[in-house]
Amino acid sequence: MLIQILGTGCAKCRKLAEVSDAAAKSLGLDYKLEKVTEIEKIVALGVMSTPALLVDGTLRVSGRVPSADEMRRILEK
Repeated sequence: MLIQILGTGCAKCRKLAEVSDAAAKSLGLDYKLEKVTEIEKIVALGVMSTPALLVDGTLRVSGRVPSADEMRRILEK
């Protein structure tokens, strides 16, 4: 599973990465966490509001940081 965090490195972006990593570990997933910080790449992926979360190339969250429970549900699907 590829988990991508899109954002410039702000506090919310770091929190999204932290919540994503913790949820993936708690579920025992085989995953890679990647941070995309270049604005050009973020826009090319179709994201207009950061922080954003892509899971295997699919946009799952944009413009907010989900709770730990919501993140586990997102990653379980």
